[in-house]
Amino acid sequence: MPVKPPRICGCGRVVAAGLRCACQAARDTERKARFDKTRPNSSARGYGSAWEKARAAFLRSHPHCRRCGALATVVDHIEPHRGDQTLFWDKTNWQPLCATHHNSAKQREERRASRGPKP
Repeated sequence: MPVKPPRICGCGRVVAAGLRCACQAARDTERKARFDKTRPNSSARGYGSAWEKARAAFLRSHPHCRRCGALATVVDHIEPHRGDQTLFWDKTNWQPLCATHHNSAKQREERRASRGPKP
């Protein structure tokens, strides 16, 4: 079975195939920290005590992940609300997801959708 050869990072280090260089990880951490400084806190985005109560009730009545059937821990907005309170509170726009599907697959899909269709 062929194995990909290591690559050379922009900083000059040799990095095994499929891994990230420490300098890349540090740049990512700094970029995320800069973004978080500009982002409103969760309460300002609508995720206060009323949301926590509604979320808990929804997860009690919908305990399994819509994608894999595992125990759901996140109430996800199917269509991102982007601050629209009507869409935020529309329970038909909610779906139960496990943390794995919410934090990886769903986020990847939303990033792809925000880029728009390929020409």
